[in-house]
Amino acid sequence: MSSLDQLYQQIILDHSKHPHGRGLEPGEETSHQRNPVCGDEITLALRWEPAIAGDAAAAAAPGSDRLAGVAWEGAGCSISQASASLLVTLVEESREEGPVSPADLSAMIEEFRTAMRSRGTIELDEERFGDAAALSGVSRYVARVKCAMLAWVAAEDLLARRAAG
Repeated sequence: MSSLDQLYQQIILDHSKHPHGRGLEPGEETSHQRNPVCGDEITLALRWEPAIAGDAAAAAAPGSDRLAGVAWEGAGCSISQASASLLVTLVEESREEGPVSPADLSAMIEEFRTAMRSRGTIELDEERFGDAAALSGVSRYVARVKCAMLAWVAAEDLLARRAAG
């Protein structure tokens, strides 16, 4: 195993043991996803705030909201739990750089899905995905891709429901 693979493995273990973003609040709109093959479960909530006039999100889509945070609860393997934690970390880091719109989050989800379906031929860009790039290697193990995708599918479900109004 290369030193990079070892580092990625350590990031996944750290996030599964010390997850970020755990804890849902009563009344939040959530999406519950379950992997029937292994029993992993994730319940995820996206928190939104109104875009402020004059910021990049408001300029791009007047009246749109921006992502204020992500929270989750779940149980399962270290990959599913780490992936949820890494999604939270990615959103937090992205928010530090500027507002995250629904379209921004949707693009992240699509890039993540493309890498996960690549069977190891596409690596997540570490500049864009930060520590979540550690999940790139999961794509080589088809049976584990659903584990890594659970939180991302939950986020996608919430975005779709939000768009439907």
